[in-house]
Amino acid sequence: MEISRIRALRGPNLWTRQTAIEAIVHCEPAERSLAGMPDFEPALRAQFPQLGLWRHDRQDMSLAHVLKLVALALQAQAGCPVSFSRCTETVEKGTYQVVVEYTEEAVGREAFRQSERLIAHVRAGGAAPFDVDAVVSGLRELDEDIRLGPSTGSIVNAAVARGIPFRRLTSGSLVQFGWGSKQRRIWAAEVDGTSAVAETIAQDKDLTKTLLRAAGVPVPWGRPVEKAEDAWAAALEVGLPVVVKPQDGNQGKGVTVNIVDRDHLELAWRVASEYGTPMIEKFLPGSDFRLLVVGDKLIAAARRDPPQVIGDGVHTVAQLVEQINADPRRGDGHATSLTRMRIDEIALARLKIQGHTPDSVPARGERVVLRNNANLSTGGTATDVTDDVHPEVAAAAVAAARMIGLDVCGVDVVCETVLRPLQDQSGGIVEVNAAPGLRMHLTPSYGKGRAVGEAIIDHLYAPGDNGRIPVVAVTGTNGKTTTARLIAHIVAGSGLRVGMTNTDGVYVNGRQTDSGDCAGPRSSRNVLMHPEVDAAVFETARGGILREGLGFDRCQVAVVTNIGAGDHLGLNYITTVEDIAALKRVIVQNVAPGGYGVLNATDPHCQRMAEVCTGQVIFFAADAYQPVLATHREQGKRAVWVEDGHIVAGEGAERHRVALKDVAITHGGRIGFQVENAMAAVAAAWGLGLDWDVIRRGLASFHTDIGNAPGRFNLLHHRGATVIADYGHNPDAMRALVAAVDAIPGDRRMVVISGAGDRRDEDIREQTQILGAAFDEVILYEDACQRGRSPGEVVGLLREGLGGASRTRQIDTIQGEFVAIDTALDRLQRGDLCLILIDQVEEALAHLRQRCDGVA
Repeated sequence: MEISRIRALRGPNLWTRQTAIEAIVHCEPAERSLAGMPDFEPALRAQFPQLGLWRHDRQDMSLAHVLKLVALALQAQAGCPVSFSRCTETVEKGTYQVVVEYTEEAVGREAFRQSERLIAHVRAGGAAPFDVDAVVSGLRELDEDIRLGPSTGSIVNAAVARGIPFRRLTSGSLVQFGWGSKQRRIWAAEVDGTSAVAETIAQDKDLTKTLLRAAGVPVPWGRPVEKAEDAWAAALEVGLPVVVKPQDGNQGKGVTVNIVDRDHLELAWRVASEYGTPMIEKFLPGSDFRLLVVGDKLIAAARRDPPQVIGDGVHTVAQLVEQINADPRRGDGHATSLTRMRIDEIALARLKIQGHTPDSVPARGERVVLRNNANLSTGGTATDVTDDVHPEVAAAAVAAARMIGLDVCGVDVVCETVLRPLQDQSGGIVEVNAAPGLRMHLTPSYGKGRAVGEAIIDHLYAPGDNGRIPVVAVTGTNGKTTTARLIAHIVAGSGLRVGMTNTDGVYVNGRQTDSGDCAGPRSSRNVLMHPEVDAAVFETARGGILREGLGFDRCQVAVVTNIGAGDHLGLNYITTVEDIAALKRVIVQNVAPGGYGVLNATDPHCQRMAEVCTGQVIFFAADAYQPVLATHREQGKRAVWVEDGHIVAGEGAERHRVALKDVAITHGGRIGFQVENAMAAVAAAWGLGLDWDVIRRGLASFHTDIGNAPGRFNLLHHRGATVIADYGHNPDAMRALVAAVDAIPGDRRMVVISGAGDRRDEDIREQTQILGAAFDEVILYEDACQRGRSPGEVVGLLREGLGGASRTRQIDTIQGEFVAIDTALDRLQRGDLCLILIDQVEEALAHLRQRCDGVA
């Protein structure tokens, strides 16, 4: 068994809406049926007993099928919530596409690698055991290392529950919610609305106390201490016992509390100085409470207890700590609800004060504290007390957060109880945190968890706001670029700032931000990340869907212009028109509830997509009586058609009309394929809910000139002849172009063409078979890139297609695109017509602009 390619599908794809790893796996004849390997499955299960039941007939199971089952099972055993897998044999005998869901890409890839190792080990008859437990443990550790921590994860989960899209921007905790101009960002529990000034203030504990005291919030007395010899003097000033902590520390690092003697103070000062300038602060008696404020509300509160053990008269302190650390809820980082206790320098000092060492055996029932600060990150526990908080204590916490300027704030309070006001018990606020951990509120050691992630999302987004901007996805074999550009033009006319991707580049609010073929998911994601985008229109090409899936989870409108045979058949195991249709319908399968799939009623493949559309359907066709469209109309559903020189949009008795003479790209309705593109754009704009006056103005003002739609039926003039430049490159495009140029006068008709080498031989021949019946002269040239073909091979196929040409009288072969263009232009006379099928779009159009007299 050999794996030749592995790639990650990071969005909805041909196989599933979930993220997945796709691999191409080749099996030798002996590996294509488990029935011929009777000893394999028992040996595999002996190595991996956790494998579930297989429902497949062993006769039909290859090692590729086993690979997907093992990869899925390994992830499931590691705690990953995955359930989807698939194995499909390609047209190449013994070659399979294996797809397995993942939640973290690195874990999915590693699961594939380990599955391949395990299968190879069993196949080799390895007597030594394959350590599956170690593999699962490694996958679990990898998953814990890279997945979002509990704080960030709770906020993301709350967003997902509200239908708000998210994107992880780094391998850490920086996350974007929403799209475009509706996006918000968080970094763990910090939100983008909080200023850097507020966060800087919160880091300075002395400045924080000064501001809180000015706001009337009770705080303990204290001051920073630069030198160790000054620490004891500061302690005496504020009065023993004291607390030592870094002036700008966090997570309880370097904090020592309840210090009563000079030796302990000097040790605490050294520890705190490792994290910044130490502060000496009056120790407040009582318990340590964390109050979480979001916006102007108290959301949760917890009492934090320091790490401690209870003696049993048998075990040492170190052994008791080891027993507590065996709790599966405890880990070394923030991925678990609790953190392991540790015996460090601070713990040793605290044990000494209590007359203990790690080897001491405390009496039964004796409470031994390892450190006085109660942070979860140093091994403490939390008890939920949200329902106990006195209104005045809650008001003080909110006032502290407001004074510092924090949207999400962890307020640390020390007092006897939160049931009474702080002033009544000598309590105070000792700290505010700009990036509070949420673990203690999500899964407290005792008491119920609180919906803090939901509270943060509710602060970022008002009720009913899902953070989404309108997204239109456009795909098809022909017409998708022009249709996408026209839709974007219409939407921009409504006043929205539009982000658009297509095969020419990326555009944001009319400005090009990237060039080249940008019709894939990466460009879509970049547009959705741009803060100046109010609506997005994405040309969605087959290559991007195959390579990585969609760049968005759903769209408001999905447009499929048509499905043709010449669309890269034979590549990536897409061998039939049905395969192309299955691939392109992915956008229709991911229409938002309440959204629309815009489908060509005359195309049988598009017709069938209506069955899988997750929204409603708008059919379009030039013929008002086309059976599918007519039936759709009779059912009172939305449809777009042509009637009496108008594009008509109808739903039930409702009608909206646009005169074809006012739709610039159709040239008064004479260019049939542009009429189809215009109908698709009208349907998409209607699906977005745009005003009809906006739609009409957009249709009237959009022209397929070189600036607006490069390479899409661009009309130019040269010596009184008509020149048309187009990027058509498949048989369906040739048919549409021939029909279009038939409507344009021309005494002598000439075409300049090359062919893309990554098409099938029959598709390349068919292009010139179509053109040979419509043009008097044909000039062939070779593309700059032959895409895997030998020199002269594509031109030879084009010549073969002209073998039975009914009209063509002259055929010339020219080396080089620009030489071929110049040859054609030099031959033109007044009244002639020349169709130039360009390859290097930008360069060829620039050359034509320089050579021709003007633009039509």
